[in-house]
Amino acid sequence: MNLERALYYKENMERLMRTERLFLNNPVLITGLGLAPIVVAATSLNNALILGLAVLLLLTPTRLLAAFLSRYSYMRFRGVVYTLSAALLYIPVYLIERAVFGVGLSMVGLYLPLLVVEPIIIKRYERPQLEPMGMALRKGIATTGGFLLALFLVATLREFLGAGSLFGHMLVKAAPFPLAGSTAGGFILVGLMAAFWRWLRNLFKKYVNMEAKREI
Repeated sequence: MNLERALYYKENMERLMRTERLFLNNPVLITGLGLAPIVVAATSLNNALILGLAVLLLLTPTRLLAAFLSRYSYMRFRGVVYTLSAALLYIPVYLIERAVFGVGLSMVGLYLPLLVVEPIIIKRYERPQLEPMGMALRKGIATTGGFLLALFLVATLREFLGAGSLFGHMLVKAAPFPLAGSTAGGFILVGLMAAFWRWLRNLFKKYVNMEAKREI
């Protein structure tokens, strides 16, 4: 890492640890959003595709629509605005999902419609400040990217460990950790991944500080 990049990360580390959504402040593995669908339903990469497409089509548009409508509603109704925005947008999202995956939607059960009230979709309503449309777009895309990264990492590990396969294709005869396919195993695996993710984040922070001092 060169001096300029090391100094940038060192000077902006605290801000990035609040705003960056892929690694330093991943919405799932750091802040704990979106855990329910990932822990329960993301048992395979096929399920991850269903959930991932729904969040991709739902999260940012919901944030944009709710940010716009919030300008014409009272603060006390902000939660209703966000939830109704998600519910309204869920209708075309569901039709797209049904056209793409057909009966495969049953594999994720009720966790597809429950995205309408999932905190990763509507949590922004808790903040009293109105969100500018440009910021809603940027943060919506960033949060979606962070969720998708965690979703596919978890689903890959759970399918391989729990069934010995990827996308339904068998890779090993015996599943290394069959419990990974259950809800309990999902909690254990996501918890271990979150701890490992935080360790990597702290390691990166120390590395940046060392690089900045060494270059100086």
